[in-house]
Amino acid sequence: MKLIIKQKILSWFDSYNVYDENDNIVFNIQGKMSWGHKLIIRDAAGVELGCIKEKIISMMPTFEIYKGDQKIGEIKKKFSFFKPQYILDLGNYEVEGNFLGMTYNVKKNNCIVATINKKILAMSDTYTIDTKEEDSLNVIMIATAIDIDLSNMSRNNRR
Repeated sequence: MKLIIKQKILSWFDSYNVYDENDNIVFNIQGKMSWGHKLIIRDAAGVELGCIKEKIISMMPTFEIYKGDQKIGEIKKKFSFFKPQYILDLGNYEVEGNFLGMTYNVKKNNCIVATINKKILAMSDTYTIDTKEEDSLNVIMIATAIDIDLSNMSRNNRR
């Protein structure tokens, strides 16, 4: 399955739409006011599927993934010199980027289950997700791509 995430250009908070291969909106991610980033993930009908919350006190960018009030996972950037790496604490997933941080492979038990690519020439941050996982993990892959985008944004703002 292929999904395309596009950040909305004109919005007060971080907001994204997620499209399928036929350019239909399948998910909407809306930022909320809070300490750190907080984003709500909804399906096309407006039903809340999950939430992403940034951990404020951490050495490296860390985001928690919630379904309702229950924390189901966490993505944390690892310290690395050459390739961006993340740990997705949700059952043996790891995320590793290429040297430029434009392509990320999501691995489970050392097998690639999804690839996240950042589009280079776009008006706003745009990512494509090619996943081999079942539909129930699409929200997790979307949250992972959003977390990578927010963590890269945090890194660039610290310079």
